Amino acid sequence: MSTFIKFFFLTALLAGACAHDANADKKTVCSITVNSPDEKEAFRRSLPPNKYQFVELVERGRSDWLESACRQGIRCDVLVISGHYDGGNEFFSEHLEAREYLPVAEMERVSCSDSCPGLFSQLKEVYLFGCNTMNPEALKSASAEVGRSLVRSGYSRADAERLSRALSARHGESSRDRMRLIFKDVPVIYGFSSVAPLGPTAASFLGRHFQSAGAGEVGSGRASAKLLSQFSGHSLVVANGLSDPDPRMAYRQDVCHFSDDRLSPEQKLAFVHQLLRREMAEVRMFLDRIEQYSASLTEADRQAPAVSRALENIARDDASRTRYFDFTRDVDQPAVRARMLELAARLGWLSPAEKRAEIMQMINDQIARGAVTPAEVDLVCSLNKAHGLSQELDRLRLSPTQASKVSTAAVLACLDSAEARAQALLALTSPNDEEVQLAQVYLRYHPIADVNEVRIVTSGIARMNGSNAQVRALNTLAFQQLSDPQSLEELARLFPLAASAGVQTAIAGVLIRSDYKSIAKPELVQTLQRHRLPSSNGQDLIDVLIHRLQAQ
Repeated sequence: MSTFIKFFFLTALLAGACAHDANADKKTVCSITVNSPDEKEAFRRSLPPNKYQFVELVERGRSDWLESACRQGIRCDVLVISGHYDGGNEFFSEHLEAREYLPVAEMERVSCSDSCPGLFSQLKEVYLFGCNTMNPEALKSASAEVGRSLVRSGYSRADAERLSRALSARHGESSRDRMRLIFKDVPVIYGFSSVAPLGPTAASFLGRHFQSAGAGEVGSGRASAKLLSQFSGHSLVVANGLSDPDPRMAYRQDVCHFSDDRLSPEQKLAFVHQLLRREMAEVRMFLDRIEQYSASLTEADRQAPAVSRALENIARDDASRTRYFDFTRDVDQPAVRARMLELAARLGWLSPAEKRAEIMQMINDQIARGAVTPAEVDLVCSLNKAHGLSQELDRLRLSPTQASKVSTAAVLACLDSAEARAQALLALTSPNDEEVQLAQVYLRYHPIADVNEVRIVTSGIARMNGSNAQVRALNTLAFQQLSDPQSLEELARLFPLAASAGVQTAIAGVLIRSDYKSIAKPELVQTLQRHRLPSSNGQDLIDVLIHRLQAQ
């Protein structure tokens, strides 16, 4: 080989090596843009291309873009996430047509698993451009039954209170805590403790920061006091990810047992069983995650021999079952008690008949305490959507006083009692706003279909005295989509007699959603125009109704 050719090849090899080294020395700025690209573009405009390369992880039109980034072996030094944040579950776009979003649970899975070892492993900085991404306010706290459970376990009241506070701190799961858990060992995590500036505003602050301070700080792994100062007044804060010495790492390990996709279903169920053997107070704090995992198991999963054995081990654990039900029956919130009963059924601790009996006991307890609110009516109606509880009505043991209450009638109506339905419907015409609310909730599940019921309710509402309860009753009636001409005529006659603009507007709301063509007459339009009361709302439902009637 001639000297010239050798020199040429040597030069080419050196040039390739230099190009590779230059590329290797570049810091990779990854972006996840589910809403505004302004922040990402501010980084791109300001950082020198010979030192930084940019990778957008979101691939439009595909739902598995994060997994795709993992398969490509992308390693990020800096991560910029832009999107509206709902305070706990996901980053999302303000554009209704956008399909891309970033679930926090998916970030947790990537962080806890080995399926994507490179994406977050060398991160030096994370920028979270969304409201409340670093809000320190706890989303969960230990409830009263947690303290009672600890006392039952033998703790003194003082120790139970202390442990309750510790559980709240450990399981609070504020946005800040979750981001620190996800971005383990990341030295710098920026985010907003409350409202974040809009994308263009944030981009403007970033641009000014980069102009004044240069780009040298980006990717250094050191918090920038200048950047925090630039966003002063906009709640930008900084924290670091959890590290091994942090006492919350034990909690992270527990959380990762649910998220780590290296663990088989039977291994995850073994961990659930381990949790169920701990203090029930802690089981309560993990309820969301245990529920979500048990619900994710398909029937095929449950039939797998290893999974079936793991579920059988839980089902046969009588000691844990007894402690679980002692706790469940002491829970303050019926909705939580119902969730725990559903979980018990999934874990093999309740047959369908036993589950129905427990739910009826829960309903009985709530009525006995005199603590039935619209929330409890909503719960009972939802639990009996498939009418599975209707056959259990005789399990309720009610005193005459309890049976006479409207709140009890609403519950019994949800359980398909015909007598109670009549009482619940009449409650819609009550001058008591709380009773009207109870009827309102019931009718969401069991609307009025019979014309005689429609006429009775409409006449009763027409005789009400113009209070807030009458407005609420009319608004409830609006969603029944009336088609009975006699009832519609009665409401039309009520319009000029109404004592407030609120009642008149509510009447218009009923007529708009009804089959108003049957009463679309010039006389009605004249009545609406002549007798409408002054309103400060500008154009309202009355105007809309007038225009529609005129169009007929």
